[in-house]
Amino acid sequence: MTPSTTKRGTLLGLLTAMGGLLGLLPAQPARAAVPGITGGSFSLVATAGYVSQPDGASIYSWGYGCAPATTPVFAPFAGKCPQMQLPGPTLIVTENQVVTVTLTNNLPPSAGNTSIVFPGFQVAAAGGVAGRMAQEAASGGGTVTYTFTASTPGTHAYYSGTQADLQIEMGLFGAIVVLPASPPASCAKGPFSLAASAYDHPQTCYDREYLFQFSEIDSHIHDQALAQVQACPVGPCPEIVVTTEPYRPNYFLVNGRSMPDDMDASYAPGYLHQPYNANPHMHPGEKLLMRIIGQGRWQHPFHFHGNHARVLARDGYLLLSAADGTSLAGPLLFTTPTVSGQTQDQIFTWTGKGLNWDVYNHRAGDGSVCNPDPSGYYTTASTPPAPANAPNYGEWCADHLKPIPVTPPDPTIVAIGQWYGGTPYLGIQNTGGFTSTNEPPGTLNQNPEAGYAYMWHSHNEREITTNDVFPGGMMSMLLIDPPSWFINEAL
Repeated sequence: MTPSTTKRGTLLGLLTAMGGLLGLLPAQPARAAVPGITGGSFSLVATAGYVSQPDGASIYSWGYGCAPATTPVFAPFAGKCPQMQLPGPTLIVTENQVVTVTLTNNLPPSAGNTSIVFPGFQVAAAGGVAGRMAQEAASGGGTVTYTFTASTPGTHAYYSGTQADLQIEMGLFGAIVVLPASPPASCAKGPFSLAASAYDHPQTCYDREYLFQFSEIDSHIHDQALAQVQACPVGPCPEIVVTTEPYRPNYFLVNGRSMPDDMDASYAPGYLHQPYNANPHMHPGEKLLMRIIGQGRWQHPFHFHGNHARVLARDGYLLLSAADGTSLAGPLLFTTPTVSGQTQDQIFTWTGKGLNWDVYNHRAGDGSVCNPDPSGYYTTASTPPAPANAPNYGEWCADHLKPIPVTPPDPTIVAIGQWYGGTPYLGIQNTGGFTSTNEPPGTLNQNPEAGYAYMWHSHNEREITTNDVFPGGMMSMLLIDPPSWFINEAL
């Protein structure tokens, strides 16, 4: 049995039992955060390589990566930066910082020149040859240096400005995260967050952040490019000419990977040229910053279960009220259209509100407390305040003590190995003092995490396939972990 077959069988069992919501735990915890490289000066190379897919395919691609003689500084934890990766390295800088990016063209001779454009910034270029979309490009074996000031915080994209219909398709794109220069004092930075807030605005505080770069691959285009590269291994070579229309993508990627590969850890050794994953975790009540970029040719409807998300900004610009010019006015969405080249920053929160049962399995007389704050949740704004380490911090108090409206499954019968939490409740209730008459003691959970999982995916059904095989493509899981579980993003 091949690895891809094993993954597909496991995932089919998961999705069959899931029904949209289930207590889950990956066999090996995988986090997503926003890993990348920091500093004001970056040395990148554009070169060729192969990216892997869950069906076993290795697809010839191009990508940006780190120059071999450099030593990148990684954030928020140690990582790797190969000479070719898809997407390119996430560049992490600070607002008003002067940024220098030197690009070396190590693509095959047939690829010709290449470049980078940085939408939203005023860029100066030097050392290259005349470009098209980009002011200057790097010729084969040559370099070009781009300099700009990171004038706008938030999430931004970068991508090739040379023969863009081919080079972006081949994988020459990446993300820039610009951290605010003056995060509000009222915001507290999380252990794996890049900053305390997304913008210099008190309503953009967040606890965790994840980056979602949506793209697609038409492997027929990549095959055409490979054939022409192989036909002329040594230059000078004629410029690659491929047929890009009709466009029929058959692989759909989030951060360069397809489901279930995108749930493996960032920098996992099995993905040499695809270092970033897309498997967010959070605690109830936390603010999750979603950084979203449409990097492909198509628009992909990004649908997230569990709650809606509030749009903070598009293309690095906050959406503010016309009435006062300071209040956030972005829409509340359950599906985000990932427009090509556009970036969005959104805040997502999960509390269990709307499930209509006590997700912590509190029972009358157990001494549990849920004092609603002005918004109805158990937080530090409650009276009296909830302790920051309360086992039910963030609970929707209107559902406190409500029994589950259905009989839970017997965990000794309904079991799918390490993926199943064994309980419809959040956390290990039988060791925390709360018990259920419907479930035998000692078998409530089959793993220590015992969280909820929601499928996050493209709302275009074709895009949750891998080369027309379901499941796959643009799909991942949001894991809701109990407050007592430490979410170690570095795993």
